[in-house]
Amino acid sequence: MRPAPNLPARFLRFFFYLIYQPLAWSYDLVAWLVSLGQWKFWILSPLPWLTGPRVLELGHGPGHLQVALHQNALHAFGLDQSRQMGILARRRLRKAGFHGALSGGIAQHLPFPAKTFDQVVATFPSEYIIHEDTLANIRRVLRPGGTLIVLPVAWIRSQRPFGRLAAWLFRVTGQAEAWSGLFSEKFRNAGFLVEEKRIMFPDSELVLLVANCQ
Repeated sequence: MRPAPNLPARFLRFFFYLIYQPLAWSYDLVAWLVSLGQWKFWILSPLPWLTGPRVLELGHGPGHLQVALHQNALHAFGLDQSRQMGILARRRLRKAGFHGALSGGIAQHLPFPAKTFDQVVATFPSEYIIHEDTLANIRRVLRPGGTLIVLPVAWIRSQRPFGRLAAWLFRVTGQAEAWSGLFSEKFRNAGFLVEEKRIMFPDSELVLLVANCQ
């Protein structure tokens, strides 16, 4: 989850710092509540496009997608700036019977050799994903013909009373922004060929970007 620029920046930065750093244990619960229980389904929705064999996840969070990648017999790697998320993800991987290959760091300075991965994936990343240094690093670590897959936004479509409340919460926390196509434009400017896809769930709609290295 990421903060919205149209709310008091100081409050939101502190809120997201808490749930992603010292209160990382609460992240899944908060995400589940504001997404009407759909968060994990959303996080796993890029799986049909993740064929590997070597996949790097940026901002792996508590590790749900990491476990799924390993279960699909892919060579999965993860990067996250949060030490607490690294602890949660490693614990989840061990519980599922996997060792995992997780690193601490930021996407603007990926600690991997050139042409290491077939695919890079990020679900609900913050603005770091469109930073020039991030995209240059992603291109560097992708193999020729590699793919960047990004899930940037979701909308709750439920018309039930609690669904409307959840949709409002999702908007005010910046998770359901109006889709402007800025991500696609930035990816194209960085040399990617971008295809936009829509994923439909009974009570929600997602945007998925599949960006191929040219």
